[in-house]
Amino acid sequence: MGQISRRSVLTSATAGGAVAWLGSTAGAHADGPHGRPAAAPVQADGHDPVTLRWLEKDAPAELAGGTTWGVPWPAGSFASDQSFSLTTESGKDVPVQSWTTGWWPDGSVKWTAHAISGAGDRSESYRLSAGTAARPATAVTVHSGRDQITVSTGVIEVVFPRRGDHVIKSIRRGSTVIARNGHLIASRQDRPGTEPSPVVKSESYTGIVSTVTVEQDGPVRAVIKVEGKHRKGRRAWLPFVVRFYLYAGSDGIRTVHNFVFDGDEKKDFISGLGIRFGVPMRGELHDRHIRFAGQDQGVLSEAVRGITGLRRDPGAAVRTAQHEGRATPGTSTWDNRVTSRLQYIPAFGDYSLRQLNANGFEIHKRTKPGHSWVRVDGGKRAEGLGYVGSPTGGLAFGMRNFWQLHPTELEIAGAADTEAQVTVWMWSPRAEAMDLRFYHDGMGQDTYPEQLEGLEITYEDYEPGFGTPYGVARTTEMTFWALEATPTAERFASLAAANATPPLLASSPEHNHSAKIFGSWSPVDRSVPAKAEIEDKLQAIHRYHREQVDQRSWYGFWDYGDIMHSYDGDRHTWSYDVGGYAWDNSELSTDLWLWYHYLRTGDAEAFRFAEAMTRHTGEVDMYHIGKYQGLGTRHGVMHWGDSAKQVRISNASYKRIFYFLTADERVGDVLHELVDSDRSFLVLDPGRKLREEGDPFEPDPKAMPVGKTTDWGALAMAWLTEWERHGRSIARTKLVNGAATIAALPNGWVQSGDVTYNLADGKFSGPAEPSVSVGSLSSVFGLIEVMTEVVALVDDDVVRNKWVDFCRLYNATKDEQRAATGSDWGNLNLRQAYARATAYAADQLDDDTLASRAWKELRTGHAGYPADHDFTSHRVEGPAALNPVDEASLSANASAQFGLAAIQCLALVGDKA
Repeated sequence: MGQISRRSVLTSATAGGAVAWLGSTAGAHADGPHGRPAAAPVQADGHDPVTLRWLEKDAPAELAGGTTWGVPWPAGSFASDQSFSLTTESGKDVPVQSWTTGWWPDGSVKWTAHAISGAGDRSESYRLSAGTAARPATAVTVHSGRDQITVSTGVIEVVFPRRGDHVIKSIRRGSTVIARNGHLIASRQDRPGTEPSPVVKSESYTGIVSTVTVEQDGPVRAVIKVEGKHRKGRRAWLPFVVRFYLYAGSDGIRTVHNFVFDGDEKKDFISGLGIRFGVPMRGELHDRHIRFAGQDQGVLSEAVRGITGLRRDPGAAVRTAQHEGRATPGTSTWDNRVTSRLQYIPAFGDYSLRQLNANGFEIHKRTKPGHSWVRVDGGKRAEGLGYVGSPTGGLAFGMRNFWQLHPTELEIAGAADTEAQVTVWMWSPRAEAMDLRFYHDGMGQDTYPEQLEGLEITYEDYEPGFGTPYGVARTTEMTFWALEATPTAERFASLAAANATPPLLASSPEHNHSAKIFGSWSPVDRSVPAKAEIEDKLQAIHRYHREQVDQRSWYGFWDYGDIMHSYDGDRHTWSYDVGGYAWDNSELSTDLWLWYHYLRTGDAEAFRFAEAMTRHTGEVDMYHIGKYQGLGTRHGVMHWGDSAKQVRISNASYKRIFYFLTADERVGDVLHELVDSDRSFLVLDPGRKLREEGDPFEPDPKAMPVGKTTDWGALAMAWLTEWERHGRSIARTKLVNGAATIAALPNGWVQSGDVTYNLADGKFSGPAEPSVSVGSLSSVFGLIEVMTEVVALVDDDVVRNKWVDFCRLYNATKDEQRAATGSDWGNLNLRQAYARATAYAADQLDDDTLASRAWKELRTGHAGYPADHDFTSHRVEGPAALNPVDEASLSANASAQFGLAAIQCLALVGDKA
C-alpha cells in the first residue's frame, strides 16, 4: 500500500499520528497575538501585480458603503507583514485596507482580504501590488468609551451603546442627526393564525444588547459586532449577531443581521422580525420626501403633503422642485389659491411597501393610525430600498434579496410628525406568522423498523422529535445611507442597485488557479473538441438548475438559496412533497459543484447562485445551538425535518470558498463553529436505527463511532480551514492525527471492523487484520476534495499512497481490489462520480492507462450522465403544467457529481480527453 517516507515519523497505527508537515514550525501555535502562532521567518519570493475587475460588468456606480474581497497567493509569495497597494487602471492610488485571512504551512500568506470605500471615483479595473497602501483623505476612526463606541467615517458619525435596547444610538452627518435609537424588534403569537382559534395571544420583543466588539478599526474599514437576545419581561430568546460595516469617506452602513431560532415551534410563531430607526423630520410637510425603489430602476417619488395634481396649481417651479426632492421655493411665490388652503391637503405620514410573495409588491399609504390605507401602486419585484427625509437630510434604508426572501416590508410611520419611524421588516407582520412545525404526524412510524419502511417508500428518514427547527438560523443583509439631502431619482436608483447586488471585486480564474488553491480545477478550456463538449455540458446543467430557481419560484425566507433534489415527470414538478426527494440540503455536494463552476468561469451569475446557496445551507440547513449544534439535516420536505443529522451536510467544504473570496465574517463564524462538531457524536448515535434492540448507546469519548469517510472528510475540512486561518491549535492536531491514523490502518479508508475515533486528539484506531468495508457515498461529500489538499500539504508517503490506492481501486476490477486489500469491494455505485478519483490517481502516479480509464468512467456515466445523455430541455405549458416550465432529464445529485467529476478530470487528465 505504500512506503513510509524518511521524513515521516509515523511507524504504526498505534504510534498514532505525528506527521511531519511542511513548515511545521510556522504551524505550531506558540506565542503570537490573538491566538495566532508566532511568525516564523518566510523566504518571500514576491508576486506580480494582480488585476481585479468588478464581478458584474455592469456593476452599479454606488457601493454599499464600500466593498471587501479576497485574493489568493501562491505559497512563498509574501510574509504575513506584507503591505499592499491598490491603483486604478490609470495608475491613480486608491486607499486600501488589507489583512491576512489564510496562511500556507510555511507561514507565507495564502489569502488576503482587501477593502475600499465607495467614496471617490470608480475604475473598471484595479491593480493590487506589494507596496505601501495609500491612506484615505479622512480615515475611519473608532473611539471606545466605557458606555459606547463611536465610529466616524469623516462624513457620518455612528454611536453604538455597549448595553441596552439600542444597537445604534445615533447617526449624525455633521451637526444633523439623520437617525437615532436603532433597535431590533420581534413579535410572536401562540398560534399560527391560519387555524380556527378563539384567541391568538401576541407579544412584542426588543433586542437587548449584551456585547459590542470592535472587529476592525480602520483606516478604510471599521466593523462593529453587536450581540444579544430579544427580550420581554423575563423571557430572552432569538439570539442575534449584527455586524455594522463603515468605510472611510462614506455615508453608507452595510449591515449583516443573523438570528437563531431557539423557541418551541409548537408555541412560538414569529409574526414579525425587523430593525427600526427614528428619523427626525425637518421642514414643511410639502418638503418631506418619500422614496421607494420598484423594479428595473423604477422609483416612487412622493411628498408627505403633495402639491401636484391639485385643482389649483402652485406653479411649475414648485411642482418640479417637490417631485425632484429639492426645497420648494418660498410659499410667497406660489399661487395664493394654494397657499391659503394648504391645511386642507391631506398629509400622508405612513407608507408601506409590502413584498409578501416573490412576484408581487404593493405600496400603501395612510394619513395616520386609525384611518384607512390607500393603495398607491404595485409591481412584481421591488429592489428593497426606501427613503424618508427632506432637502436637509434623510435616511435611505434597504434590504438585500428583498423579494427573494419574502415576506418582507419597508415601512415609514409618522413622517408628518417630528420624528418618523422607519422599519426594515425581514419578516413582515402583514404576512402569516412563521409556522415551523413538522409537516406530518409520523403516520405510525414509532419504531425503527417502521421508520426504515418509511424510508423505503418516500426516502424520508423520519423519527419523532427530530424534525426540530431549534438552532437553525438566517442571515439578512441590509444597507443604510445617511444622506445630506433627498437624492435624485437617478442616484436613488443607483443606491437601490447597490443594495440589491453589492458590487464585488474579484481576481481572475487564471490568477486564482495559479495560486494552487482549492485542489483540482482549471479555468474553462475549449481548445479541443473533446474538451469543448464537456464544457458545453457543464454550462448546460449549471444553467438549467440556476434557471429552475426562478421558474419554480424557489424563494422565501427559509427556502431561498436551496434547490430541489429530484424531479417528478408525471406532475411536471420537482418532488417538493416527497420525503427525501424534496429540498436538496447540500446532498452530494451541490454547493461545492456550484463554487467550482464559479472558480473556473468567473461568471457573475454563477457566483450569485453559489452565494445564495451558501447563505442558505450554512444557516438554515444546520444547527448553531442546541443538542444538534454543528450538524446539518439530510434532504427533505422541510430543511430541518429529516432525522438524519450529519456533519456531511454542515460540511465546511461548502462554505470555505465563499469565505476566502469575500472575507465574510458571518461565514467565518460558522466555520469556527464546525471545529468542534465532532462532539455531536457524544449526543447523537448515527447508527441508532441499525442497532440491535436493547443494545444501549454509551458513547466513549476515546472510542467514538465517527466514520472515516463522510464524517471525517467533513471534519477534516473544518480543521484544515481553521488551521489555514491560524485558529485553534487543536484543529491542526486533529487533522494531522486523523489523516495519519486512517492511513496507518491496514486498508486505510476502506478498513472495516471496529474502527473508532478519539475525541481528544482526533486519532483513529482499529483492527490489525485487513478487511474491507466501503460505501458509495464515502467520498462524494467533499472527502476527495479535502484529501487533494491534505496530500499536497502533508509530507508523508503513507498518507499519500494509501489515499492514491483508494482512488485507484474504487473503480478498479475486483481482482485488482482483492490483490491490494484482500477482498473485493462489492458492487459499488456512483462510478461516474469516482472518475475524478481515478483521474487523481492517474495524475499522482503519472499513469496514462488510469487517465484513459478515468475518461471512460466519466463517459460511461454509471449512476450519472452517460456520453449520449440528452442535456437539452423542452418546454411544458398549460394545461399540462401550472406555469410554463423547462424540463430536462437532470437531478441535483447527478448534476453535482457529474460537474465535480468533469471539472477534476479536465484539470487532472485533460490532455487525455
